Amino acid sequence: MLSYSLRRLASAVPTLLLLITIAFFLIRVAPGGPFDSERGLPPDIEANLAAKYQLDEPLIVQYGRYLWQIARLDFGPSFHYLDWTVNDLIAQGAPVSFLLGALALLLALLVGVPIGAWAAWRQNRPSDYTVMSLAMIGISVPNFVLAPLLILLFAITLGWLPAGGWEYSPSRMVLPVITLALPMIAYIARITRGSMIEVLHSSFIRTARAKGMPEKTVLIHHALKPALLPVISYLGPAAAGILTGSVVVERIFTIPGIGSYFVQGALNRDYTLVMGVVILYGLLIIAFNFFVDLIYAWLDPRIRYDEVEGKT
Repeated sequence: MLSYSLRRLASAVPTLLLLITIAFFLIRVAPGGPFDSERGLPPDIEANLAAKYQLDEPLIVQYGRYLWQIARLDFGPSFHYLDWTVNDLIAQGAPVSFLLGALALLLALLVGVPIGAWAAWRQNRPSDYTVMSLAMIGISVPNFVLAPLLILLFAITLGWLPAGGWEYSPSRMVLPVITLALPMIAYIARITRGSMIEVLHSSFIRTARAKGMPEKTVLIHHALKPALLPVISYLGPAAAGILTGSVVVERIFTIPGIGSYFVQGALNRDYTLVMGVVILYGLLIIAFNFFVDLIYAWLDPRIRYDEVEGKT
């Protein structure tokens, strides 16, 4: 396991370098610049700004300079937020986005896994069809449609919850967390159902039932753990997807997370801010997938990465 972990970490370096390279050149060749506005700046002032931020240098020189900054964990100054560095903005917005994403992922697991397992146990019955139909609706409705509907119902019509803004209080978190979690609940429920059905038809489950074990014991202690393997595989990209999906949710609920900074940075051509958020998302995706592989081996004793590498 140790050698496999080291190999995966080593392979993450060129992957991250490729991501940085593609993002750097794509954003630089896009039309417009960080100092463009409806009222154009005088040429001499624009030249001074470009010289201050080294934007007058050849693109390849800017790329090399930026790689050196990244190696020192310095994402540079923001072109739009004066007197703020990208590190400061990420440090301010990341805890909010991470808290929303963690709560949404936890809620999706706590609700989606039991629903999917119950639907598998009630396979081909009206309750199974009902649950899976609701799950399909949850998958089909995007966040930018779901969020206004929840605001209209719970904030405007019923007046139970605030419509937006941010504080570290349950009332402010409920609507954005539910908005992020509902599509994930639907995905996890469907994945759990399909996996659980396959496990329930396995030979070791038939053996457990033949020994007279209660159905509850068979489901929880024997079928659930192997049925969670596809769910764990899904959690890696899903966790990163929740963070990237929070871009829309944060804008709708006016939450000061890194998603809001990313949108504002893209609109203002804030090169360094957009690059900083892209790199952070890339690191999270790589890290989540790495941890998923480790959890996979813990859940399934048959998986031993070091032994597989030795055979190959």
